[in-house]
Amino acid sequence: MNLHSSNSVRQAADVLRNGGLVGLPTETVYGLAADARNPAAVARIFAAKQRPVDHPLIVHLRHAEQLRA
Repeated sequence: MNLHSSNSVRQAADVLRNGGLVGLPTETVYGLAADARNPAAVARIFAAKQRPVDHPLIVHLRHAEQLRA
């Protein structure tokens, strides 16, 4: 998927809205993204990475006001 096309961004957003996971390139590695407000999606990240549940994930927010949600 070409991450720079608007269609690809829409597809990724749809996947995230539906509880799926999306691989995203960063400066050094690929990240695995999910909707942090969706407990099932977050559980999918832990399962996919075989990550212990006591090893927290990073959550990226657009605005500090989103912390309340």
